[in-house]
Amino acid sequence: MAPYRLDARRCISYVTIEHDGPIPEPLRRPMGNRIYGCDDCQLVCPWNKYARRSPLPDFDARAPLAAPRLLELWAWTEADFERLTEGSAIRRIGYARWRRNLAVALGNARAAARARGDTASAAAITAALASACNDPDPTGWVREHIVWALEG
Repeated sequence: MAPYRLDARRCISYVTIEHDGPIPEPLRRPMGNRIYGCDDCQLVCPWNKYARRSPLPDFDARAPLAAPRLLELWAWTEADFERLTEGSAIRRIGYARWRRNLAVALGNARAAARARGDTASAAAITAALASACNDPDPTGWVREHIVWALEG
């Protein structure tokens, strides 16, 4: 890419929210633990130094999503997802993309845990991912991301 040019297809927000289908492998590690969007652009934008927090309660963090743990989110059923994201923009990605994104984040968390010698966390993530390998997957690509997460 040329300087000051952005390939939107590589944007984490695009990949986690808009992209339908498997996430390209070269983009999975850079996603880190992001499962819905990315605010890095907002953090570095010089115009945002003028931004103010909205006083509207619609913009407040919601309890189940205020300080989520990946394994807790992974444990959500589709019914949980529908109930706990009601009225939230997150709902529009659907449960399959939610699971796909979580599988990538868990794979990255597992690799990080292994790198720092945290065998207990790595084992818990491995067990959670492995237990979902045979879950119904109408898309086929959620399972692909689980396998990727277990192999990394």
